[in-house]
Amino acid sequence: MKATTPPNPDVHPETHMMRYAYDPALASHSVKPPLYLTSTFSFEDAAHAKAYGEVINGLREKEEGEDFSNTYIYSRDTNPNIEIFEQRLRIWDGAEACAAFDSGMGAISTLMWAFLNPGDVVLHSEPSYGCTDFLLKSILTRFGIRPVGFKLSEGNAGLEAALKQPGVADKVKLIYIETPSNPSIAIGDIAYCAQVARRLSVGERRVMVAVDNTFLGPIYQKPIALGADIVLYSATKYIGGHSDLLAGAASGKQEDINQMKLYRAMLGPIPAPHTCWLLTRSLETMQLRMEKSAANAQKVAAFLATHPKVEKLHYLGNLKPGDAAYETYKKQCLGPGGMMAIEVINGEAGAFRFLNALNVFHQAVSLGGNESLAVHPKTTTHAEVDPEDRIEGGITDSLVRMSIGIENADDLIADLKQALDKV
Repeated sequence: MKATTPPNPDVHPETHMMRYAYDPALASHSVKPPLYLTSTFSFEDAAHAKAYGEVINGLREKEEGEDFSNTYIYSRDTNPNIEIFEQRLRIWDGAEACAAFDSGMGAISTLMWAFLNPGDVVLHSEPSYGCTDFLLKSILTRFGIRPVGFKLSEGNAGLEAALKQPGVADKVKLIYIETPSNPSIAIGDIAYCAQVARRLSVGERRVMVAVDNTFLGPIYQKPIALGADIVLYSATKYIGGHSDLLAGAASGKQEDINQMKLYRAMLGPIPAPHTCWLLTRSLETMQLRMEKSAANAQKVAAFLATHPKVEKLHYLGNLKPGDAAYETYKKQCLGPGGMMAIEVINGEAGAFRFLNALNVFHQAVSLGGNESLAVHPKTTTHAEVDPEDRIEGGITDSLVRMSIGIENADDLIADLKQALDKV
């Protein structure tokens, strides 16, 4: 099932999602890929097993005429369902390669273990998702890796200010940026991060840029085209899109992804074949789902922007010339996506009354599914974040994050209206 030919550049990504990296002739001519529920695979013969092992373990280069296109060993290493998904997602990202993981945090943590060493600095954007924040500040620090934050609200000046801290500029190994940020929908300049990374890369020292692209997905933001080395996803969200699986993904250069796959095999955060079968299904409709979500979000935002009980609306589509993030948004994003946040009146009490009154929206964590969701980040997704960092990141008592689904927009607006009446 392994892709042996590059995707046709004259064919659009959404068309490739129906056929690329899968040969029906290898599976009784089934139009859809079958589910490969096996832990291990048999070899043609012992010599073939030896040759494949030598090549995949880097003991020698593949010789002319050797064909390992349909050779597998063990599903903790890879599996046909995993590879079909990886090959298709990399097309959306414009990447050489992709690695699938069992969760978004599996992808993020494997990135850190694969490329960081004691003494390295991770320059990271703030705010970040609560679990990412915990990984950076409570786990990596135990292994001598130093996290240094820069605030997205301060723009590129915030990044430069962080670099001026003692012992930072000459120790940075990774610039990690979550944009748009969870939950405040703040954005950072990916191209500028890449420019800084190139500036800091001297001699054999390479500074990498990794982007958590979960909120805009591969439809509305293309980090690799902007200079990023690795693009990361919680594939649970828009890529999976149905709130019925957990998965993560990383795309980038072949060499970098190979390194992550090596650590994936050793650490074990490999997704199950059935998960990747579902993800491959979901890629077929991802563009349609995300476009509908974004269209609904624009209508919802227009309603919320002038509502008297909404003190502030955080939504990329409402950025205007003169706003601090406007120019970055216009050059970097292909659309505003379906994520937004609002700050309601009356603080936490008002936020809770609003959330408890919703009928169409589900009050739940996660995002990017077909259904609309709303949540109070301070007490759920970001509860483990240091209180001072929460305040500085705009995660207030009154903030409610919303993921706009694909329901009828008028029904969503009616639900929001009646809930806001109770604030």
